[in-house]
Amino acid sequence: MMIGDLARKTSTKVNTVRYYEDIGLLPKPARTASGRRTYTESDVRKLSFVRHSRGFGFSIDEIRSLMEISDSPKQDCEAAAKIAQEHLEKIDTQIIQLTSLRDALKSFATSCSGGSAEHCEIIGALNRLNPAVD
Repeated sequence: MMIGDLARKTSTKVNTVRYYEDIGLLPKPARTASGRRTYTESDVRKLSFVRHSRGFGFSIDEIRSLMEISDSPKQDCEAAAKIAQEHLEKIDTQIIQLTSLRDALKSFATSCSGGSAEHCEIIGALNRLNPAVD
């Protein structure tokens, strides 16, 4: 199959397929005599794995590690569990940070009583949080 077919089967942009190949996340494909890339069902599975992993927010390096584990089916999956646990901890930290950000923004947004920008509570709060750098 050609790159467009692979892209459609995996809901991936063609440029993204090329990018994953360039960074070594996907193997370089076979080429026809005219130089066109050709792909197999194995490539569909690999790209689908990458797409699903990205959907869970795994980084490129984490996906590389997970693919190495996947390529060694007899290997203990403890390494995959460790990667997933570390990723979960990062997500939990992000949730705490985003919750704090949401609460602060909600406070700003509800403090606005209208009027001129020079008396705006939102602008004032942002200026207090982020003083101008000389």
